Amino acid sequence: MASNTSVLRKILNPLLPMNWLLRVYSLCVLIVDVVWVFLNAIYAILRASYEIFKPPPFKSVEGETVMIIGSGRGVGRELSIQLALLGAKVICVDKNEPNNNKTAAYINRRGGIALAFNKDISKKDNVDNLAEEVKREVGFVSMMFYCCGIPSPRTLMTQPPQDIHDTLDLTLTSYFWLIENFLPEMKAKNHGHIVALTSVAGLSHIKDQMPLSVAQFAVQGLAESLMEDVRINKTDEVYVTLIHIYPFIVEDSSDLRLKIPSYFGTITPIKAAESILESVLRNYPEASVPKRLLFLGKILRILPRRATMPIRDLLDTGVDFA
Repeated sequence: MASNTSVLRKILNPLLPMNWLLRVYSLCVLIVDVVWVFLNAIYAILRASYEIFKPPPFKSVEGETVMIIGSGRGVGRELSIQLALLGAKVICVDKNEPNNNKTAAYINRRGGIALAFNKDISKKDNVDNLAEEVKREVGFVSMMFYCCGIPSPRTLMTQPPQDIHDTLDLTLTSYFWLIENFLPEMKAKNHGHIVALTSVAGLSHIKDQMPLSVAQFAVQGLAESLMEDVRINKTDEVYVTLIHIYPFIVEDSSDLRLKIPSYFGTITPIKAAESILESVLRNYPEASVPKRLLFLGKILRILPRRATMPIRDLLDTGVDFA
């Protein structure tokens, strides 16, 4: 037995220097990778700090074909109008036919270009038919804004979703169907922009609205997954922007009262759309409406649970749901 061990050592001994060199090489590669990651992190922080004082320039949307899902009212309607004024061809999609037609007609009267497609996108067949019709009649869709499922304070208080499946299909599942139909062509052309709008319901539970909170949180995960997907596939000219909308966007005539009006105030859909477009046209990956609350959302993600509970109780999304 001892002689066998001795023979084995004689055979492997010449290989020991090679194994040692491989270990040294692996260690050097690891050190280089760690240093590279560290330097990139420092550069990203410095660049982000610089852009606070000198934001990136606006990109042009003139000649772009933009699809607005949920264009019949509110923020979706205002986004449609403002994008048309910037020279984009707007595809208005909404299940409310009268409202959607009014949005498209208003844009066309003002010299813009808009087409109305009246579809209920909570059903897969409707989404597939919509994609087929749009590609046949319009062609390549280069930008997509998904405004469905964003609750307003009034909706949260008086019109809660009645069915879990309806909530998830409208807010989340239909988004997958739309991406499945329109993202591949964006990747093939290496040109496009997908904008996901989600509400503060995705950052904190809202009383008696668990399905809505879960769906809104899932939209954030979907957007972040999309960002990674386009990065890994090296489609650098396909952008994804996640917009957090706090449910304080109310009409001027609304009689809603916020719990902390001096802090939050209110914002009209027109101003909200302007804020959203400012972030999208700068290709920001993430933004909020109002802008100052993006930092608060990030703080809530990293603080311990016990530390965030008093903050959530204080804010309570600004609306008394009791």
